[in-house]
Amino acid sequence: MSQMNHQLISILDFGSQYTQLIARRLRELGVKTAIVRGDFPAEKIQENHAIGIVLSGGPSSVFEEGALQVDPEIFALDIPVLGICYGMQLMARYLGGRVAPSDSREYGLAELEIVADRSVVAGTPKHQSVWMSHGDHVGQTPDGFEVLARTEGTPIAAMFDPKRRFVGLQFHPEVKHTPNGEAMLECFLDMTGATRDWNPEAIRTELVEGLRNSVPEGRVICGVSGGVDSSVTAVLLREAIGDRLVPIFVDTGLLRKGERHAVETSFDHFGMHLDVVDASERFFSALEGESDPERKRKIIGHEFVEVFQSEAKRFSDASYLAQGTLYPDVIESSGVRGTAAVIKTHHNVGGLPARLGLKLVEPLRELFKDEVRRVGEALGLPHDFVWRHPFPGPGLGVRILGEITREQVSILQEADHIVLDEIRQAGLYEAIAQALCVLLPVRSVGVMGDARTYEQVLAVRAVTTTDFMTADWFRFPPEVLDRIARRVVNEVRGINRVVYDITSKPPGTIEWE
Repeated sequence: MSQMNHQLISILDFGSQYTQLIARRLRELGVKTAIVRGDFPAEKIQENHAIGIVLSGGPSSVFEEGALQVDPEIFALDIPVLGICYGMQLMARYLGGRVAPSDSREYGLAELEIVADRSVVAGTPKHQSVWMSHGDHVGQTPDGFEVLARTEGTPIAAMFDPKRRFVGLQFHPEVKHTPNGEAMLECFLDMTGATRDWNPEAIRTELVEGLRNSVPEGRVICGVSGGVDSSVTAVLLREAIGDRLVPIFVDTGLLRKGERHAVETSFDHFGMHLDVVDASERFFSALEGESDPERKRKIIGHEFVEVFQSEAKRFSDASYLAQGTLYPDVIESSGVRGTAAVIKTHHNVGGLPARLGLKLVEPLRELFKDEVRRVGEALGLPHDFVWRHPFPGPGLGVRILGEITREQVSILQEADHIVLDEIRQAGLYEAIAQALCVLLPVRSVGVMGDARTYEQVLAVRAVTTTDFMTADWFRFPPEVLDRIARRVVNEVRGINRVVYDITSKPPGTIEWE
């Protein structure tokens, strides 16, 4: 599928945990962004017609051997450049300034003092809070730069070259801990002359037009999970190619209570016939006796591929396979971020296009999750559907620790239904990014009435996050947790104790397996 035609800000990534946040913040301000490796060649940036460049932060020191470096030719492209943290230090070093190690690492909130009310800090308070995270600092600005701001520990916390339109910020404007950060990013975009044309309606129109051009004939098979990504993919395709779309939904038996019916009802509302395959018996048989988390994921993924492949072969005129791949998936799998350890195997339809002889269609591959949701609303999808919490591909299979059986799934379905019902009744659903519960492979002693019980433990988890790469546990009002625990223990036979997970990510993951 062709790239969407928008002005572009290139973000050179040096490994910062906030790089995707920079991209999202600028997109929220109406400009398309693309994340590339920090050493991305200047000539490629020029070929992409970028109107501005952002150098991200990073975990390394500019003095560290092997630290990722920038192509110095980017500073000769005659477009604005914003260096953040490590990016500011790289800018200073390559342009003739001096970078020095700090006596102590500056991390967390700091008070910024504005010393020159211009450029990106113009109009912001003389004293304001910013978020710092650095071990080195700029000791001397390059020629042509003036100091904009300082903190107690950093004499040059912001610098500006008006002639070349280069800005360096030692702090992070992209995080919410820097209250005036959005205004600073807005000012940088003004420097680039950006037209602010990146919005849900424009994206929707271009995606539909792009699908019509790239899928001129033949059927498109679309794997539907019931989540927002695959559903928006299906609705976009329906708008673009009509009845040539074949949405397939595989019921693994590991879904939430009533999930299959809810998905079928939703697609009826969208005006689409959903091809539903009940493969639950096959999945339970394949998982029998297996307790290892990674093995369970691989079994579920393998069986899904086999079932999907068998079903798709019924449509002999199918030419394409569509899936809801998002921009973070592309970033993580493209080598932009460098190598990383495998935390868990992701469940998707990977490998299917080649096995089926189909071309892959990924209309959402340039979008973040929040953008997909806004495109879904532009397509007319119901608000409650578009803003549903994420649900893992392997379903409840990764929320039952130990062996998966029909009985265990039934117990967890009932408990999960109660947890989400109480969250909705408390009006907290949209304040939480993801809520889930996990059936633990341990039993505890309890007392119900005058009888001793020895039953399972349920762990409840709810997190807040903007990018799902980091997350914090949600602070429930105690009375909500009390209602959840009372209902689960009273209404779900097999559970006699409820605990709440207060681990952030990192060190924990959002899911338990």
